[in-house]
Amino acid sequence: MLEPGDEAPPFTLSDAAGREVSLEEFAGRDVVLYFYPRDDTPGCTKEACGFRDAWDELQSLGVVVLGVSADGPDTHRRFAAKYRLPFPLLSDPDHGVMRAYGAYGKKVMYGKTVTGVIRSTVWIGPDGRVRRHWARVASAAAHPGKVLEAVRGG
Repeated sequence: MLEPGDEAPPFTLSDAAGREVSLEEFAGRDVVLYFYPRDDTPGCTKEACGFRDAWDELQSLGVVVLGVSADGPDTHRRFAAKYRLPFPLLSDPDHGVMRAYGAYGKKVMYGKTVTGVIRSTVWIGPDGRVRRHWARVASAAAHPGKVLEAVRGG
């Protein structure tokens, strides 16, 4: 489990265009790295659209937003285009980055314990250290507002 003050695990993942995106390219900036189960599902759409709707303010605060799921580039492209998502969606098909960030493991779904993607978010500060970790997001729709509120508060 990542705690505030921990060094954020480095990563390089492909975006929807096939470009490799690394955490290190955002050194000196705040990064909101959010993990979600699947493109174009109800909860994931609400969460992505919430970050989209907060985009202007997040940009004015200098925050980078990156969404991560196991979906591939084609699915990411369709999802981003359909909902006009202005931030990169990254593919983690082997769940390696998700595991490093505590976003893949056992969870309860429809009353049954399964292994899968855990909706979570990590705010990484300009120094590359975890500022805040939302380990299990309860409300996908309300979560982007909570992240924005936290970032606003510093």
